Amino acid sequence: MFTDYQVIIPVVIAFVISVVLGPIMIPILKKIKIGQMVRDDGPSSHLKKAGTPTMGGLFILGSILITSLLYVKDYPKIIPILFTVLGFGLIGFLDDYLKVVLKRSLGLKAWQKMLGQFLVTGILAFYLVNVLDTQLAMKIPFTNGIFLDFGHLNIPLLFFIVIGCVNGTNFTDGLDGLLGSVTVLVATFFAVVSIGMEAGIAPLACAVVGALLGFLLFNVHPASVFMGDTGSLALGGFVAASAYLTQLQLFIPIVGFVYVIEVVSVIIQVGYFKLSGGKRVFKMAPIHHHFELCGWKETKVVAVFSIITAILCIIGLIGLN
Repeated sequence: MFTDYQVIIPVVIAFVISVVLGPIMIPILKKIKIGQMVRDDGPSSHLKKAGTPTMGGLFILGSILITSLLYVKDYPKIIPILFTVLGFGLIGFLDDYLKVVLKRSLGLKAWQKMLGQFLVTGILAFYLVNVLDTQLAMKIPFTNGIFLDFGHLNIPLLFFIVIGCVNGTNFTDGLDGLLGSVTVLVATFFAVVSIGMEAGIAPLACAVVGALLGFLLFNVHPASVFMGDTGSLALGGFVAASAYLTQLQLFIPIVGFVYVIEVVSVIIQVGYFKLSGGKRVFKMAPIHHHFELCGWKETKVVAVFSIITAILCIIGLIGLN
């Protein structure tokens, strides 16, 4: 049985904090010239976005953190999710800081970013197994409660799922409001599931919903701020950790289909480019840019991807039975 305290209040608190932080932080980010860099080979319409403040993920993280701290005593299961969100958010922040403040175009080196991701994921795995004694078996959709257990392979699989999910959200963050719109629906899915299962993570999931709704006021087209890796990596951590706390890892390809197709499009593009000696499958990857270059307006891509996610979240809820 859910209560206003568990569901509605964290949405409102996180939303208000996000809305308040926006007008405070955006001018600061502008003043210290934390501006977005735009790919020269991307859609020409994106060139005008150069210089738009990034690292807006900081007020998403701030909203989630402040709201979660109000609930952590009564809902200790949000601790590993909050840690994962903040851990990946820190990696994203360092990457953003190096790129846009110190002007190191590549940000963190690939090995540094991967090391950080492995470290955060390793701590999450340790906490789930040794502190919460969480079962890593995965509920199979549409099977009325049948679980899939890989035994000793559950831990390697956890690393694959978490890091894959984090990079999926990172690739998705390429259009005004895209990642925020998709993830607010995914967060709503996990909030509803947590309430129904009494999984004990509803306040944090609802805080993510509120934080993203507030952030989207500044991030919808034309965006006045971008979340940067600070926000995109953190949101991937939220999705993956929430899936593990509810044993719904196999539901990520359903509700997070957009994340998956974004990653797959990049893998296909890079792989085919190398194997074919320079040919491409898509006009540009990740796939949201392909649709833009096919003539879709940015707002249409965001709307279609969000509608698809909403439908798949409903399917995901049906698949719980």
